Amino acid sequence: MPLLTPDHLADGPGSTTPNATLVLFSAGDFAFNLYWQAISLYLLFFYMDALALAPATAGLTFMLGAIWDGAADFLAGAAAERMRLSYRRLVGWGALPLGLAFVAMFAVPAGAAQWALATQIVFRTIYAFTNIPYAAWTTRVAQTSRERSLIAGWRMGFGAAAAALVAIALPRLVTATGGYGPATALLAAVGIPLLAILAWRVPEPIAPARSGDRPAICAGLAALARNRAFVALNIAAALGGAATALTTQSVLYFFRYVLLDTPGGPRALASMALASLVAVPVWTALARARGARAAWIGAGALALVLPAGFALAIAPGTVATTAFLLAMQATFVGFALAAWTLLPDAVDWGEAQSGTRVEALAFGTFALVQKVALAGAGFAIGAVYQANGFVAGAAQSADSLYAIRWLMLAGPALLIAAMLAAVIALPLRRDTLATVR
Repeated sequence: MPLLTPDHLADGPGSTTPNATLVLFSAGDFAFNLYWQAISLYLLFFYMDALALAPATAGLTFMLGAIWDGAADFLAGAAAERMRLSYRRLVGWGALPLGLAFVAMFAVPAGAAQWALATQIVFRTIYAFTNIPYAAWTTRVAQTSRERSLIAGWRMGFGAAAAALVAIALPRLVTATGGYGPATALLAAVGIPLLAILAWRVPEPIAPARSGDRPAICAGLAALARNRAFVALNIAAALGGAATALTTQSVLYFFRYVLLDTPGGPRALASMALASLVAVPVWTALARARGARAAWIGAGALALVLPAGFALAIAPGTVATTAFLLAMQATFVGFALAAWTLLPDAVDWGEAQSGTRVEALAFGTFALVQKVALAGAGFAIGAVYQANGFVAGAAQSADSLYAIRWLMLAGPALLIAAMLAAVIALPLRRDTLATVR
């Protein structure tokens, strides 16, 4: 793998110390997660409750948007890989359009399913062409698995802080401003300048050009398909991401309709985000000490035990449910941190095995697989709810309550069990990169 040295830094104004650069680069995830967490936590709920879309229609709209999101991620990665576009400049160019598209997505009038889908597609397209370059930038900012674990920890810490802010503030901002449109505009007012500053101040190390350094997209995809580490990582991360989505997107419904505690839902989501802040340094330290794969296996084993214990509770209340969700969120942090640590490692491993380096395309393909998994989770919620007689804003039938409860417990447990099998198949160990290099 070409060594990235200061001689290969992209031109950019000013300079910062390495630690300051690390923190500023990682802070980009605060901006991205202001947008992403609003989608993950509230977009499906916004469709059903604010726009009054039928559950199946809301789930289908969410699924189609998420599938397109994955396709856009792939296209963004392919464009950056083939054209060797500057990651730093792509982030800077996308900062303002991304914020405006985010607000438009939450300014759709009631009942307008087509507009909901159209604005979601526009936002997800701009998000892909801004976020994929930012994610791929990690391979150049850090060169060892330990360094990547540290960056992943910082990024997830900033992401968790953004999630806490969104979970706590967005419902209150909606009440204070009178709608989701103006409320999300306030979030965009934070995200836009932060991404612009990051693109302006953080340098971009560039690898020395080599002959054959731009593989055709088909050749790049073939190389990724032969990369056993990359394939296993995608499967494991997709299963873990779907399990996370089934749990987190069920929270508002569980509190509102099962526990009859509507205010408790946003509070639980905020508490889960704060739990992430606590869990990030723990999993970061474990990944740096024992390896990201070992940390992932530990998180997955714990995540299998928790739903089984909660399922034994006959009538769990708000406190017990919140405690369960906090513990599950801590394990989800372990999944994500390990996956993002191992993704650059899988890129390096594949280059060592085949002699072909596939970088941005790998991140775009990875994101495509994850978004398809998230789309399936969102659609499953809408489809299962409607099949069991869910009616938004009304008292639910016994079948509907049963579906809400078990979709939040049994669904994630099955996905996590399959995830662990894929993680165990990963050929990446703590010292793998040092060996292949």
